[in-house]
Amino acid sequence: MSWLVLVLSGVLEAVWATALGRSEGFTRLGPTVVFGVSVVASMVGLAYAMRTLPVGTSYAVWVGIGASLTVAYAMVTGDEPASVAKVLLLLGIVGCVIGLKLLH
Repeated sequence: MSWLVLVLSGVLEAVWATALGRSEGFTRLGPTVVFGVSVVASMVGLAYAMRTLPVGTSYAVWVGIGASLTVAYAMVTGDEPASVAKVLLLLGIVGCVIGLKLLH
C-alpha cells in the first residue's frame, strides 16, 4: 500500500509543480487552488509512505516520478522543447525509480 501511495504522491508532485508554474506567482486563482490542494495531498502521501519505507528511497522515488512527469507533460504540451536526449534521460530516471522498487 505504501508504494501505491508513494507513486500517487509523485504524480501529485507533478500536478503541483505544473500548477505552480501556471499560477503566475499565485496571481491566478484556479492554478493556485490546484497547487494548494495537490501540494498538501502529495506531502501527506509522502509522509504516509515514509512510515514504512526508507526515507531516502521514498524521497528519491517521489522526486523522480514528479520530475519525470513534470518534464514529460511540459514536452507534450509544447511548453518545453523535446529531444531524443531528454526522453532518454527521463527514461533513465524512470528506470532508476523502478530499480529502487525492485531492490526494496
